[in-house]
Amino acid sequence: MTRFRYLSFLTDYGLEDGFVAACHGVGARIAPHADIIDVTHLVPPGDVRRGAAVLAQTVPYLPPAVHVAVVDPGVGTARRGVAVAAGDSLFVGPDNGLLSWAVAAAGGAVRAFSLTNSTLWLSQVTPTFHGRDIFMPVAAHLAADAELAAAGEEIDVGDLVTLPIPERLVRDGTAEGEVLTVDRFGNIQLAITGADAAEIGVKPGGTVLVHFGHRQLILPYREMFGAVATGELVAYADSAGLVSIAVNGGNAAQRLGLPPGARVSITAIPRTINP
Repeated sequence: MTRFRYLSFLTDYGLEDGFVAACHGVGARIAPHADIIDVTHLVPPGDVRRGAAVLAQTVPYLPPAVHVAVVDPGVGTARRGVAVAAGDSLFVGPDNGLLSWAVAAAGGAVRAFSLTNSTLWLSQVTPTFHGRDIFMPVAAHLAADAELAAAGEEIDVGDLVTLPIPERLVRDGTAEGEVLTVDRFGNIQLAITGADAAEIGVKPGGTVLVHFGHRQLILPYREMFGAVATGELVAYADSAGLVSIAVNGGNAAQRLGLPPGARVSITAIPRTINP
């Protein structure tokens, strides 16, 4: 039995109501020894894909923990709740793909259980607040003294719902990928990795041709926002190692109209050497 020192918590609950505090309280009552690390509670409502990306990009920097994630537009329906073992951690949440990218980042699912053991839930369960009544209680019990198998019925890890892997392709000197996420600053994160960019000759200090829809832009490729003037666009490899587009001091998503899922390609523009 592993006793976890930490719980992490990600939701789309926001900060204007008592939802997050109620879940914290439930966790503290069951597992008072465990500190709760709040990943974010500002995932856009119901945006499973955004929640999955944030969780996957954050988990590698967290200690071993029971990671609780709740972005659950299907709450109260037949969708199941699950507890999944991956790497040195456990993941608890709805089986709607939200956990899938983080589980993969942690090394892949080893075992998975459907949350069918109601003795680990709160005594009264409401159909609209499984984060408080099921997911956090189960996670806290797993952090404290319960074996993973106590969560409920074991399921085949191959039956877990997974989100499609973000599309990206590198060929003929061009890297193409979808917009993975847009953060609160309006920075546009692509599925294209910094390594993909380097493979096609896009390196810091160079220039990149960005193509999306019927538009083309020539952008500087730099290491930081401040390498360009305020209000200027810049492409760079972000803290997750993915190619992103930003405006120094502004909002690139609003300026370019690029939402998650949009297709973008990048190509290196060779430097011209003057004689």
